[in-house]
Amino acid sequence: MNLTLALILLTVALWLFWQADKKRHQAGLPGGRVIYTDTGGWGKVHKPLYDRQLRLTGKPDYLVRRGEQVIPVEVKSGKAPPAPYDSHIYQLASYCLLVERSMGKRPPYGIIHYENRDFAVDYTPELEESLLEILDEMRRDERRPEVGCSHQSMARCRGCGYRQICNQRLA
Repeated sequence: MNLTLALILLTVALWLFWQADKKRHQAGLPGGRVIYTDTGGWGKVHKPLYDRQLRLTGKPDYLVRRGEQVIPVEVKSGKAPPAPYDSHIYQLASYCLLVERSMGKRPPYGIIHYENRDFAVDYTPELEESLLEILDEMRRDERRPEVGCSHQSMARCRGCGYRQICNQRLA
């Protein structure tokens, strides 16, 4: 009887480990411990990361600790493009910068997870510098009375929160 119960418990434990590993892979998470999540599926949603000097706030989908490293993971719902979109790369770079500034640990890379593919994006000094230039440009644009449309995409225009008051909307 004890042996039967032990085998049943072992089987259930193995099945639970298999389910957890499957869920981790589906979310695009690398091996390691999830220490932050912006999704309700993995635990309590944490407050955003924030840097006062840059006035930058962000909520990565996950932060995973691997040894001494903290890796941001951004999950996208669609199929993967041939290469990550620049906007996705800069979003991930923002999370890398916020991790470094708020936790004192510079991530060597971050991960963009699409439905069918993952991209590891190296967080290089060049990417950081490019991100800081974009943030400076955004700050300058905040002070301008009018800023021109930055795209020609009908889909982006339709999804824009400023669509109703924009005099440059495409449709």
